[in-house]
Amino acid sequence: MNRASEPDARAGLVTTVAETKKAVVAAGLEVYRARGEVVHLADRVRENLMMDAGAFIRSGAAMAVGVVVRAQSSDFPGEDEAQLFARARAVAANAVAVGYHEKAAQLHTVADPGDPARVLDTWCELSLEKPVADLAAAIDEVRRAVAFDKAVPR
Repeated sequence: MNRASEPDARAGLVTTVAETKKAVVAAGLEVYRARGEVVHLADRVRENLMMDAGAFIRSGAAMAVGVVVRAQSSDFPGEDEAQLFARARAVAANAVAVGYHEKAAQLHTVADPGDPARVLDTWCELSLEKPVADLAAAIDEVRRAVAFDKAVPR
């Protein structure tokens, strides 16, 4: 069998977190952190350069790109969790329209750093993912994901 008719040697291989991080940096994007098989991308959210991580690439056999969309209870006093999740789903509609699907809905409490028993805020978060074929497709898709709104505006 000649070289041209052989299957791609990389086909079927699992992309590692290290490969994903290297590709993200090479694409001019910034890594926020890596946890397990997930590489979170940094979003500069304020002029003082504080970072958030609302987009990610899941490495491994089931490669996917994802976003986390949230509604903060402090922005909507008096609204219950169902109303806050509905607001988050409305913002997530742009991602859903291009193939993302909801993987999880969870509450995230924000504790006071000086008194962990005191809750400062509660976030209603949706995690959405879109499967991708390979690392190149993941980089292309994560560029779109970084641009999605990830927080419900006040």
